[in-house]
Order: sequence, then structure tokens, then C-alpha cells
Amino acid sequence: MRLPVLSIEEVCSRQLCTGCGVCASVEPDRFRMGDALEYGRRPFVRDAAAAETGEAVKVCPGASLEHTFDPSDPELIGELANAWGPVYEVWEGYASDEAIRHAGSSGGAATALALYCIEQGGMGGALHIGARADRPYLNETVYSTGRDQLLANTGSRYAPASPCDSLHLIEQAEKPSVFIGKPCDAAAVQRARTIRPELDTKLGAVIAFFCAGAPSTRGTLELLKQVGVDDPDRVTSLRYRGKGWPGLWTVTWTDADGNERTEQRTYAESWHFLQKYRQWRCYICPDHTGEFADIAVGDPWYREVQPGEAGKSLIIARTKRGRDIIHAAAEAGYITLETKDATLLPRSQPNLLHTRGGLWARLKVLRLLGAAVPVYRGFELFRFWRSELTLKDKVRSFTGTAKRVFRKRLRERVQVAEVFDGGER
Repeated sequence: MRLPVLSIEEVCSRQLCTGCGVCASVEPDRFRMGDALEYGRRPFVRDAAAAETGEAVKVCPGASLEHTFDPSDPELIGELANAWGPVYEVWEGYASDEAIRHAGSSGGAATALALYCIEQGGMGGALHIGARADRPYLNETVYSTGRDQLLANTGSRYAPASPCDSLHLIEQAEKPSVFIGKPCDAAAVQRARTIRPELDTKLGAVIAFFCAGAPSTRGTLELLKQVGVDDPDRVTSLRYRGKGWPGLWTVTWTDADGNERTEQRTYAESWHFLQKYRQWRCYICPDHTGEFADIAVGDPWYREVQPGEAGKSLIIARTKRGRDIIHAAAEAGYITLETKDATLLPRSQPNLLHTRGGLWARLKVLRLLGAAVPVYRGFELFRFWRSELTLKDKVRSFTGTAKRVFRKRLRERVQVAEVFDGGER
């Protein structure tokens, strides 16, 4: 049985890293983020002479996660707390701005809420992710201060991203800022604010989007090859979703003869391919719905989406601050709230209780076989293993994990190599 991980180096080599980038933010003299082809965004040592202080691993969501909300709060939706984290309200709605709604992966709610915070909420900008201009199949952290920038970077990016690597931009901003990221990113930034007073002061809102896992860059490159793109540096545009609901995976590139070409795949086809390349930490994640954010957004999959239907978003208030922002944005006309219904969350994500239940057995097997395991506190795991899994599923939750331990070399320390300009360095 292994002890909890005690350093960022071990988090990375033991495949617990989420790629959020918070380590590079709180210990910038020691770490910087880079792209590792098979794994995702990973921390690399900037200066070996700069000792690791321990602050990075303290706030690292790959090493540990802990819920500290009060489940007895009478304003919370009590029946959801054990399975879904803190929830004050659940809405189905969409961005009132038609361009934002169309460009967004579902209903554009995250972008619309961020725009409200900037234009009406007294905030200076939003820290989030966009496609790299020079290599659109990669991501970069951006700080948007207006509608045009937000709109240019809207839509899901099923590729490695480390938005927490630039938290200094929030700290340096004159006004508070919005942060938008994956559930693990939201958890990281909320922890970082506990040791960074300036960050705590400048965080105006934390918005997370639902996440089923982060595929590696290898996944995107293999999908590009499948559609005929042999040289990824010829790609001029790559979208994973959006411009419709759920939208198409769309790549545009210039071929060897100088002709512009475009290929598309459905959301279902592209995700079915990419999800096989998810980093290991995503397989043992207890939070896929942004439980540590102020506001979480996702797809209302509780019903079948009709062809040509305009996008809609599931909007969850996870803190009182988040609830106030949602109400104010609706009153100001930035988002349209259609249906308030707490059952929309479990109905939209019917498989997540099964996933949470299976996690209890996975962690047990990992410990038994000597693999590294995150420390989770405040999550109901065993309860849902008992209630949500059939006997057959319970057995598979043990045997399947045991196979992965050896197939993914989870008992070993892996060497993570950075990819730079198309080659390892």
C-alpha cells in the first residue's frame, strides 16, 4: 500500500496529474507547463536549483480533493448534496445573444455569464482557454476583456489545457476576474486562493463546465490522421463542438498542393475516438460536474436533441455567489432561464452515480496493488458502490482496474517527455 503523494514530481510520474497548471502558478520559479504528447499538459522543472516549497502539492487537485461545504445548509438542495456536491439551483437556459448561443458547445451559458460579469458585474476580464493561433490543435490560456475575445474562444476543447498556469493575470488585473475551466481546474483555483490573498481578492467568479475527461494531444493527432491530415502544422482551424448543438468536430487545413480542405465528424464520432486517449487521472475523478465552482454548466442530456435544435445549457448554482450572478445575468438579459428543476441534473447525467460508485472499488484495487491514489474527503463513494452497481458491475469494478494497473504501468514511475515544435527535447 502506497502513502499519499508528497511532491509534484510524484504526482506527475505516478500519472495523477490533471494538467491544470496550478503548480506552475504557485511555484513559478520551480515549474513551468509544457505539452507531453501521450499525457497532456504537464509540469516541467524550470530551475532545478529552485527547491519545491510544498505549496504546489498542497493545492494540487491530482493529489487530493476535499469538500468543505456544509451539507446541512437549508438553502442547499439536500437530496442532491451527497451525490452531486453543493447545489442551490438547477436551471435549463441559454445565452440570450444568438451569436454566443450558436457558437457555444450547448447554449453558450458560460460565455454569456462571463460577458455579464465583465460588462455589468464590475469585473475586468475572464481567464479561460482558446486554440493556439500558430497550432490550432493545441490550447493556450487567454485573458478576454470583451465580447469579441470571448466569442472567438468559445466552444469546448477536447485537448490538454492548463488555465491555472496564468492565475497571475487575475492577480495583476485592476478589477476582479472570472475564471473558466474544467472541474479539476475549478478545484485547483479555489484551493490556490486559500494561500494567495491577492488571488482570493481578485476572483470574482469561478465557472466550470462538465467534463468526461481530457484526451491527450496524441488523440487529436491520431484523429487528424484518420481524416487525412498527415501534417498537423498545416491545420488552420480546429473546432471540437459548437456552431450548432452539439455541433460538429471540424478541421480545416491546407494540403500539400496548397488547396484548402475541410473534414467533419459528428460529436458522437469524434468523442468516441478521443475518449480512448484520456489521461489516467480522469478515470479516477470523483467530480465531473464542477462541484468546486460557483457556477457549473453542461448539456441537458435528459432528452434527445432534435436535428437543428438551438443549443441549451444546464446551469447549476453551486454557491450563493453563483446563484446571485445567475439571477443578475438573467435580469440584465444576458441569459434566458427557461426551467428551474433540481431533477434536471441527475436526469441529464444518469451514468455519473454509477461512475462514482465504481470509483470506490478502483481506489481499493489501486492501493492494494501499490499504485498511487489521490486522497478524497467528503465524497460519498462506498454508498453508491452499494446502491448503483449490479453484482456484475461490482466485480468488474475490481477486475477492470486490476488489468489497467498493469496495462497502464500504474505501479511504475513514468518518464514524461515534453514535445516542442513537433519534436521531443
